[in-house]
Amino acid sequence: MSGKAIADTVDKIEKVEQTFQFKQFTIHQDQCSMKVGTDGVLLGAWADGDGAARILDIGTGSGLIAIMLGQRNPTAEIHAVEIDDQAYAQAVENMQNAPWADRLTVYHQSIQEFAETPQQEYDLIVSNPPFFTGGTFSFNQDRNSVRHTVKLPHGDMLRAVQKLLAKTGKFCVVLPFVEGLRFQELATSYHFYCTRVTEVLTNANKPVERLLMQFELESCTPQRDQLIVRQEGPVEWTEAYQNLTRAFYLKM
Repeated sequence: MSGKAIADTVDKIEKVEQTFQFKQFTIHQDQCSMKVGTDGVLLGAWADGDGAARILDIGTGSGLIAIMLGQRNPTAEIHAVEIDDQAYAQAVENMQNAPWADRLTVYHQSIQEFAETPQQEYDLIVSNPPFFTGGTFSFNQDRNSVRHTVKLPHGDMLRAVQKLLAKTGKFCVVLPFVEGLRFQELATSYHFYCTRVTEVLTNANKPVERLLMQFELESCTPQRDQLIVRQEGPVEWTEAYQNLTRAFYLKM
């Protein structure tokens, strides 16, 4: 095989690896620092968008969660915000290729800027936000910018959601366990009440790794449950995880 043929083959393999195929849409992720992962899929499948006419995804990245919510809510108008140049271009590409592209719009700006002059209120706002608030910075600056709360402090996000969320709206996020507990405390300073929490465990023998959280402007007794993702046996995924994500994953 010639050098050119080998290079062409490698390019094809890399292109496939940079694409994630779901049942009804495709996510290209060659320009995104953060790839398709369990956190994003969980949030897109878990967030309560029933009856939502307008939905906003903060820091959309590849556009995954926005596109998932477009599939789940066939009449909703979905907006997304992304500040990173390459991620914004990737989100545009993925949204334009989605079957419900006419209901998807991504804005190339920070959520702080987007919320300065709100044009409308949203019934559901979601975010898979940055979560490292300290520690050392990685050599991969793009990934580092996504993972650290440098460009999007959680206080800034909550302040923006205050301006954009409808009075009866819901705000849903996914965060690691400790960061999620801190986020719940911070949210009270912005008059948000945590009304639903799902603790996510990789398997039954592991501690809680993620918190799926829903916030609203009116208090109520929060709903609490757990979701175990994997199990031992011939079927890797638990029934609960399959039921939650079956509409999206090809092999569920």
